[in-house]
Amino acid sequence: GEINSINQILPNAFPGDRWWGNEGEKVQVMRRWLSSVLEKMIYYQAEHQRVLDETGATLVLALPHDIAMENVLSFLELPSYTFA
Repeated sequence: GEINSINQILPNAFPGDRWWGNEGEKVQVMRRWLSSVLEKMIYYQAEHQRVLDETGATLVLALPHDIAMENVLSFLELPSYTFA
């Protein structure tokens, strides 16, 4: 989807002319595309975290407390990096 869409748009976009201060359509298209991809990454990261939180809460209720805390919940955490 996303990669194919940018590959179809870029070949026909005007590249611009830095000498005259015109960044061109390609730069604008790339910025919009990258912004769209980043927004989707942020959305899906938040959705993933929501599902992990919900799953963790269910497991805490279903498993003995020490097993849930020591062996399960640490695996349900997302890496510390963010896209925002």
